[in-house]
Amino acid sequence: MSILDYDWSLIWDNRDALLGGLWTAASVAIVGLVISLVFGLLLAVMRSGPKPVAWLALAYINIFRGVPALVSVIWVYFGLALLLGVRFTVFQAGVIALSLLYSAFFAEIFRSALQAVPAGHTEAGWALGMRTVQIFFSVTLPQAIKIALPNIGSMFIGMVKDTSTFTVIGLLEVVRVTQNLVATTFQPFVLYTAAAIIYVLAAFAIDLLFRLIEGAYVRPPLGFIGRWLRTRQQREIGRVVTRLTSAQPHTTPMPAVK
Repeated sequence: MSILDYDWSLIWDNRDALLGGLWTAASVAIVGLVISLVFGLLLAVMRSGPKPVAWLALAYINIFRGVPALVSVIWVYFGLALLLGVRFTVFQAGVIALSLLYSAFFAEIFRSALQAVPAGHTEAGWALGMRTVQIFFSVTLPQAIKIALPNIGSMFIGMVKDTSTFTVIGLLEVVRVTQNLVATTFQPFVLYTAAAIIYVLAAFAIDLLFRLIEGAYVRPPLGFIGRWLRTRQQREIGRVVTRLTSAQPHTTPMPAVK
């Protein structure tokens, strides 16, 4: 039996089900990405805080970086649900599991990115009279995000792939849909090949998306968005100049010597 003897038309016939599984996987990964980015940034800040807080953040990071996604989702769906007395949906359990795992990875990504920002930028902000929180969100964090973007994109690809382990709780993502189709068509080679192609194409699409976002940080956008950003930048420069001018001591001119 050759490879051409398989029924490859099954891929096209079941395209809606397979793409629906991809949409479910992407939805779980996107929500998990947003939550884990926020929590990961908080952990990164905690790592730079006082020792008890830093140790707590470090313990969380080291624990959850070592937990497999399969174990995490089982623990959330069955263990955490019983502990809290809450019944999670498979979607909620998947999002929580991804957020717990990847916030630990994002914490280290943000920590290294924040440390890569030159300390002189913070000192310049203090010299301009900016508050520490204002410096962090206006100066340090935007630069750190630019540094961290490639790694964030790679982690997001991993999040989409890790949803394949959530078949154990019944999440209808790509692998679960493939398993259901295999049970009725008895064509595992064809359908799992299709699932692999879907994941590879999704990885290429995510990589392209993050490259475009990264390029937007380097090259200012054009059109309406570009004009709006330039106008906002000019206003900020005007405020800084006004602040510096008002901070300079006023001196009375010396009388001319006759």
